[in-house]
Amino acid sequence: MPAPTLTTPRLTLRAHTMDDLDALCDLFATDRARFMGGPVSRKDAWRWIASEVAMWDLLGHGPWGIEDRDGQFLGQIGLFKPPHFPELELGWTLLAQAEGQGYAFEAALAARNWAAEQGHTTVVSYIDPANSRSIALAERLGAIHDPQAALPAGETASDTVVYRHALDTDGSPEAYA
Repeated sequence: MPAPTLTTPRLTLRAHTMDDLDALCDLFATDRARFMGGPVSRKDAWRWIASEVAMWDLLGHGPWGIEDRDGQFLGQIGLFKPPHFPELELGWTLLAQAEGQGYAFEAALAARNWAAEQGHTTVVSYIDPANSRSIALAERLGAIHDPQAALPAGETASDTVVYRHALDTDGSPEAYA
């Protein structure tokens, strides 16, 4: 299944292209990737991105590239469930220049609505406890800390906190206000 294209008032969520690779590899090579298991080499970033993109064909969900209405690549939003994740995760990462403008919030709402349309009633976000920006975004999205949720294999509560998202199935546009 190829990644569907989703649109919001300001964004397009679309399948990744090779044009996204340099920006994502550059991001994953920096300290900004520390909350996602990085920094990682370009070679490892390539494998990481390729495996996430392959999730669409293997699992029916995966990452979207986020771009603004001018076609500027802003980052990634996705629904992930690799074998070591006990639940479907809503995850995000933005390029530095795209932060602080509400793009992650808007893209996350679109991805959550799509998950609801596919029949999911909940998704989680696995977040490093030191990642205050991602925790703030999860809470802004209405996610609730779920200390009883299972963690990804090999992780502990000092590595990961789980935020649970109840899915809004009406997809109403006021969510993007």
